Amino acid sequence: MEENKKKVRLAKQRLSLTKAKAQIISIVEQFLKERFPANLEELMQQFLIQYDILLKKYEAEDNNELLRYYRITSQYRLALAYVSDLEECLDELCKQVDARFDEAHKEKHNQTEIEVPKKREEVEFKYYCTICHQSFDIPSEMKAKLENSPEKVVLPKHHEKEMILKIFQDDSKDKILFMGKQQSTNHHFSKTDGGRKPQNNQTADTLQMLSVGIDIGSSTSHLIFSHLTLHREFSFLNKTNRFKLVDRKIIYEGEIIFTPLRDDKYIDIEKLVEFFKKEYIKAKITPEMVDTGAVIVTGESAKKKNAAEIVEKIASESGKFVSASAGPNFESTLGIMGSGMLEESKRLTSTIMNVDIGGGTSNIAIASNGNILSTSCINVGGRLLGIDKYFKIWRIDEPTEWIFKELALNYQLGDIISQTDILRVVKVYANVLLEVMQGPARSSIARKLMMTENIQIPTPVHKYSFSGGVAELIYSTKNSQLSPNISGILNPFDDIGIYLAIEIRNLCEELQLPIIEPTSKIRATVIGAGAFSLSVSGSTCYWDETIKLPLNNIPVVPIAVDYNKFFFEGYREYLRQKVEIALRNFNLVEGEDVFALYFKDQIYQSAIVPLAQSLEIVFSNSINNHKLIIIVLGEDGGKMLGLTLKRETLIKNNLLCLDELDLEAGDWIDIGAPLNTGAKKSFPITKKSLIFNSNKN
Repeated sequence: MEENKKKVRLAKQRLSLTKAKAQIISIVEQFLKERFPANLEELMQQFLIQYDILLKKYEAEDNNELLRYYRITSQYRLALAYVSDLEECLDELCKQVDARFDEAHKEKHNQTEIEVPKKREEVEFKYYCTICHQSFDIPSEMKAKLENSPEKVVLPKHHEKEMILKIFQDDSKDKILFMGKQQSTNHHFSKTDGGRKPQNNQTADTLQMLSVGIDIGSSTSHLIFSHLTLHREFSFLNKTNRFKLVDRKIIYEGEIIFTPLRDDKYIDIEKLVEFFKKEYIKAKITPEMVDTGAVIVTGESAKKKNAAEIVEKIASESGKFVSASAGPNFESTLGIMGSGMLEESKRLTSTIMNVDIGGGTSNIAIASNGNILSTSCINVGGRLLGIDKYFKIWRIDEPTEWIFKELALNYQLGDIISQTDILRVVKVYANVLLEVMQGPARSSIARKLMMTENIQIPTPVHKYSFSGGVAELIYSTKNSQLSPNISGILNPFDDIGIYLAIEIRNLCEELQLPIIEPTSKIRATVIGAGAFSLSVSGSTCYWDETIKLPLNNIPVVPIAVDYNKFFFEGYREYLRQKVEIALRNFNLVEGEDVFALYFKDQIYQSAIVPLAQSLEIVFSNSINNHKLIIIVLGEDGGKMLGLTLKRETLIKNNLLCLDELDLEAGDWIDIGAPLNTGAKKSFPITKKSLIFNSNKN
């Protein structure tokens, strides 16, 4: 008797699921019939194929009727996103489906036939935050509502994001019910590694990665480890559903040491490698556990003769796909991100200028409402002149030599410099910094100290902040004054950093600049390197799997084209000339050098074939020499272009087409092995600049 009841109940549940699916299909079909009568059959076929693929994909994972029901009522949205010609009306269609389905649902009470798993001793429901990964008990009245409500229940928020419902079972295998937004976020951490390394860290909709950030600066060197969480971006207009960084959690902040030097031209690589090895041991992390990250060589360290050797050595020993990066504008971007001021500008809906002052450079960035507007860099830093507590000079960097000449000073290594002259040098550095913070470099010394173009200030700056090692001293010396009688004991770091900090602080107060203090100062750049250097491509890319990844140090060659040209005679020659000029500007040779040809604007679908035919001419030498061909798109279409090239041209292998990446001239990229994100492949990308000894190599 009991067995018969069970069969009847299961039959009702299956019938209910079938009705739900049929109802959604009917509503979609009616909408398409009204809007696209001529293409109804074709559009419905596309929708039904994708809908069935998505539902079958999760059959094994959806092991109860409630999960299957929610899958049916959510995946139709993603299936519709794959249907061509629906971009403009997709939101309207989904609103109609939701509204009409909910109305029909209330009338027929189909949902009540689906049984929520009843609470048993071995099952416990909890709220689960996908941002901080914490679980929370559910009040009894809410549990009753979740178990008995025939409608979707809106769950409370944590970290301003709606939580999900998680079921903990005695077999320690977590199941997640998707309520509210119904997105798959099934992930947890291994208990054996202190929660540092994600276990099964790649899922269909969520990526969790362990990242390392290593900063080798003019003054100091240090590292951090971070957990990065990326969620697939669900958008009806974004068919590839690329991943976006949604959370970063620092799990280890390493010791800070002075960057070891062999002499004024070389950094001591062996000491650095040994230091970072010890930091890994302290963090209980092995190189094999690291998924991504960046080695940033900044300021005066980037000018050392063995800078390139340093990053190659550190990167090779610090974990897979750890990139070597440097460059003043890139540092400025990482500084404002890592200090927290980019996010703060969004929170305050204001414009903030952040100045990251290290040992050799000051990296300036302006952010407004969460967007970086401009960056710049000048040679102003606390370690450009090294003096011990007796004012004996042990280090003179080139920018200080320029200032000595400007001030008619004649000091050499080993000389004792007067306190008065120290203050004169510091005053020049502070004045030129404040000069370029408020507009273009006007004085001759400021222009000479600039490492990049002047900062562009398109909108009034509401607040100013400082990060970097000197910033620690700016905020801790608020009421300090400088005078020629300052004792050498005031200088704890054997450089001019504290003198520079006090002078900058005093000048800001004189100019009445509104100063705010960031959450991260000396660690801003390394936090930016570890948490913000990673991008993830779209998931509709084309990859010849014989290509071994990762690929490192690929120069980006942007091409701006008018796709209307591809509909007229001479389009092949048009693109060939465009690429030829661009390669000449970058000193690259097609057929000899590997580079990424970058098309920022969306490619017309009708222009795909002529573009492919033109690329065959562009890469003629690469085809003959069996060289790697890399094409990157700013928008969607990588897989379509790759397949078209293979079908229409002689490019049959050695081809990689990535999409949905934001790049620009001067960028270099590292391309990592594809992430395990289901049938579609996404690729981790680190964007960077490589600048050593003042020349790009």
